[in-house]
Formats: sequence, C-alpha cells, structure tokens
Amino acid sequence: MSYHKKLFQLFVLFYSILFYSQLNTKDSLRGEFIYLLKAKLNTLNPNQTDEELFSLQVADYRIFFSSLNSLKRDSVAGIVSRKAINNGGGVFDFRGTSMPQTKFSYTIIQTNENIQYFQRVAMSLLSYKESVIKDWKLIDETKIINTINCKKAKVSYKGRNWTAWYSAEIPLPYGPYKFSGLPGLIIKITDDKGDYDFELVRSVSNSKLKDRLVNIYENRYTNSTETTKTELEKTLQNFRENSLGILESLGTSVTPEQRKIIMERQKEMQLRKKGDNPIELN
Repeated sequence: MSYHKKLFQLFVLFYSILFYSQLNTKDSLRGEFIYLLKAKLNTLNPNQTDEELFSLQVADYRIFFSSLNSLKRDSVAGIVSRKAINNGGGVFDFRGTSMPQTKFSYTIIQTNENIQYFQRVAMSLLSYKESVIKDWKLIDETKIINTINCKKAKVSYKGRNWTAWYSAEIPLPYGPYKFSGLPGLIIKITDDKGDYDFELVRSVSNSKLKDRLVNIYENRYTNSTETTKTELEKTLQNFRENSLGILESLGTSVTPEQRKIIMERQKEMQLRKKGDNPIELN
C-alpha cells in the first residue's frame, strides 16, 4: 500500500465523524464551472507544473470554490466511514478504493459583499473574511477563448500582477479562487510570472442543473472559528510541523506504524516549505 494511501486511511480514522455529515441541503445549484489550474508550486523545481481541476458552484446568493479531488476525497471518506458505522464501527475497508490526491483542501465562498476562506486544521475548521476585489482595470481588448468572447482586465493582488479574461455573455461576477467583481464570469486568469494559471475547461449545461443542490459537504464551511489569514496560516504551519504532538494532545491513540507515517509526512512538508511558491505572496 502506498504511503499517501496509508496516510489518508489514518486521517479518515481520526476524522471519520467529520465526514459522516450532510451534503449541502440549502443551496440550489444554478451553475457549475470547472477550471484547470496549472501551477508552479515550488521554486526548487521551476520546470515542474502541477495541474488540478476546481469546481465553481453557483447558488442563488453565493458561490463555492473547491478542488474537485478534495471533494472526491470527502465522498470517499464519507462512504468508507458510513460503511464502518453501519457495520458497528471500527472497520474501515479501503480495498478497491481509489484515493484522490490534492494539495488544495480549502473551500472559498464568495458573495457580492465578501470572500470567506475555510481550511480545516486538525479537528478545527478555521475561516477568515476579505473584501471583494474592486480595483480591477478594465482594458479595451478582446479575445476568443474556447469559443467564448472575452474582454481583458488587470489587477494587482497579494503580491502578484494578474491578467484576466472575462465574458459579459455570462453575467456572473465571479471566477476561480478569490477573483470576483468583474462584469462577467472570468474565463482565464494568469499572473505575469506564469506561476499560476486558471482556465475554464467545461461547464454543466442548464438541462443537467434541474433539482440539483450544491455538491459540497456542509462541514467544509459551517460552524467555523473565524480568525485572520495570518493566524490561520500560522496554525496550519504548526500542525504540519507538529501534527503528531497535536493529535496526541487531543487524546488520539497513535500506533507505531501510524506514528512513522505522520513523521514521514512532517519531514516531507518541511522540505517542500523551503521552495514554497504560494499563490499569495503577501
């Protein structure tokens, strides 16, 4: 069994109760747009580009943005934990189960008023709010991207300079990650260093949206502890560097094999941090 699969099984054991919860039961799905992110996540490997798909789910009054693989992980964990609970608990059967891998476990909710970022750290769900981006510079330039007529806009955000292509033909003032506030859906957005690039690759047709709800577990964004971006990042980094100690302080029983897996993960995270190239530089 692979290292990552062992690690995922271990954390399902720790947090199975978190996954045994309800899908979103309040928000009707009005649109779903799938973006492909191409990102250079580590400066020590400048020629390596990671790719991951993200889902932008549009409801009546807010939109949800999450990695598709992170949503699939939730579904897998939910299925496994429900089977274990239905069988009396304690038996987690992963045979034949595919474990989606992701580097992006956050959820972002946008409204016309603000942006809220959610991240689970150990047993706690933390969140912080930010204002919607308002200082876009609209540019009189057009381009066709994947048969969609687009207009150009630029913005400086958190240490990076971004160029966006949005479509007024899709009158939704949203886009991937925290980008919103333009007079149309963002179809493509890239920073000037070429480190991060989001591009719309497909959308769900209106005929398939009828009676559908937002497909995100409520535990990803409800009952969070609101904090600041700085404090959330400090807490996350502390957990990555000392997850074993934190789990044991919570009274979690860790076997020798589980301890080895966690220690290996901590070393891997520390090495990756040396060349970390985050989407937000400040």
